[in-house]
Amino acid sequence: MKLAKVVGTVVSTRKEESVEGLKFLILQQVDLEGKDTNGFVVAADVVGAGISEMVLFATGSSARQTVRTDKRPCDAVVMAIVDNWEVNGELKYKKGVHD
Repeated sequence: MKLAKVVGTVVSTRKEESVEGLKFLILQQVDLEGKDTNGFVVAADVVGAGISEMVLFATGSSARQTVRTDKRPCDAVVMAIVDNWEVNGELKYKKGVHD
């Protein structure tokens, strides 16, 4: 799993039938300090994340192991909304404080 911030959405009126009903988000990957890295990814959202929220996402075959993405052609999935993270006993992010 990787950390990212939700920075946008993707709307597609025409898509593969098996991905109908999925919401797609644009994620900006972040490091352990919460700073942006160079990586962006589009991910299916199965937890109802919103713009500016920090999330955990999985890629590859792991992205197809949620109830909503099973047997769907997804390469990335948002699987958790982050409340906080800590590194070596130091709080690095807390939802609502660092937004």
